[in-house]
Amino acid sequence: MTQDELAGFVAKTAEEFGIPGVAVGVLVEGQEVVVTHGVTSVDNPQPIDRNTLFHIASVTKTFTATALLRLVSQGKVELDAPVRRYVPELNLMDEDVAERITVLNLLNHTAGLDWNLIDPDDGDLSLAAFVGKLATLPIIAAPGSRASYSQAGYNLAGRIIENVTGMPYEKAISDLLLEPLELSNTVFDLDDVIIRKFAVGHNPDADGTLRPAVPWKANRAGERGNNPGGGAVSTVGDLLRWARFHLGTGDGLLPTEALHGMRDETITLRASTMGDGFGICWFLRAVDGVRMIGHGGSGNGQYAELLVVPDRDFAVVSLTNAGPDGYTFNQAVVRWVLENYLGLVEREPEPIAYDETRAREVVGRYENDAMNLDVASDGAQVTLAVEIKPELREASDVEMPPDLAAAAIGFLPDDEYIVTAGGLAGQRGYFSRTPEGSTSDGSTTDGSTPDGPITGIDLAGRLFTRTSS
Repeated sequence: MTQDELAGFVAKTAEEFGIPGVAVGVLVEGQEVVVTHGVTSVDNPQPIDRNTLFHIASVTKTFTATALLRLVSQGKVELDAPVRRYVPELNLMDEDVAERITVLNLLNHTAGLDWNLIDPDDGDLSLAAFVGKLATLPIIAAPGSRASYSQAGYNLAGRIIENVTGMPYEKAISDLLLEPLELSNTVFDLDDVIIRKFAVGHNPDADGTLRPAVPWKANRAGERGNNPGGGAVSTVGDLLRWARFHLGTGDGLLPTEALHGMRDETITLRASTMGDGFGICWFLRAVDGVRMIGHGGSGNGQYAELLVVPDRDFAVVSLTNAGPDGYTFNQAVVRWVLENYLGLVEREPEPIAYDETRAREVVGRYENDAMNLDVASDGAQVTLAVEIKPELREASDVEMPPDLAAAAIGFLPDDEYIVTAGGLAGQRGYFSRTPEGSTSDGSTTDGSTPDGPITGIDLAGRLFTRTSS
């Protein structure tokens, strides 16, 4: 496979999806192949290059988790210890949950915390202030009982790092990881961004015209309060170096067994595009029988994807500056790279025929703390629409990403589904049933699918509870 062939695919696909600028990197046989295409901004265009900064959003979690593993290896943190050992100020809606959540529960998204709706209404953007508001966050499950992707959990993990090291999270990450690994283009503060070349996110107007996304990093939890879960900014070059570290033996920072232990499954995921399970932070999956670890990120008009194939000493990075199709572009790049470099073909499941009875059963509204999902049927197909809650938009003093219009989904067996169109095309999930005697993930204790009513939906690893039909 030549760099020109990769460059041709990247350029063609970026133009097909209307992405202004992309950076793609492949680590193969110890060598790095980097391809860039397009511009940083439609308004003030500069060519994308290897050192252009992108907001990598939730890929940041891999840094947070790895830093915590360093503290574990130093004997300063225990994975099975309650979070309150390190964050004694923690208060939640449920005192029993607050006492029981462990460090590992945060790192594999089994703490039972909802997504992340913490508003710094007093202007204090510190992690301490964020944790001080966690008592307002809904509890959606008992700790350890199910996985539900939680930004709040990782921000709380960042507070552990602060309390244990005595340093601000950003300084601790720099000391523990960025400086020793010479990741000089991985930063958090906007002051460090604006002195370098950086990509601007873009979102479409109602007529589809792309416009720069404002603010550059958007989250109601504030910039610093959200950094452990999604605040890092990096380059394709730094992320390839980061992947090389995780493929290696620890570089003296972590024992090899601890670093590679992050790949071991800690909980299984059902019908998830994220993968078959969580390790310590990493999403785990297999393509053509080959195990892989990875993590994605979505910011305000910027999308990132990092996939590592340990058994092949291989990795791919894809960074884009437009939403929502940046996500689809990244998935297309990953699939093409896996097939053309490694001969591995990822096959999506084929939906079964439309079933009116099943359609009537799932139609309704589903909610978490930040978003509404509306499932509808026109008698021929089922659609899924994603909406940021209007009250959040009205209360926010910053621009938020656009909602996702209704797009077709197809049924799969056992209450599972796949999105077949729109910005979430290819995403898998399932409708959950929780009758008496079943577990909180919607399955019975013997592993079968319960027969009770639909009570929730999982999308992108997050639980949404049904509120109307």
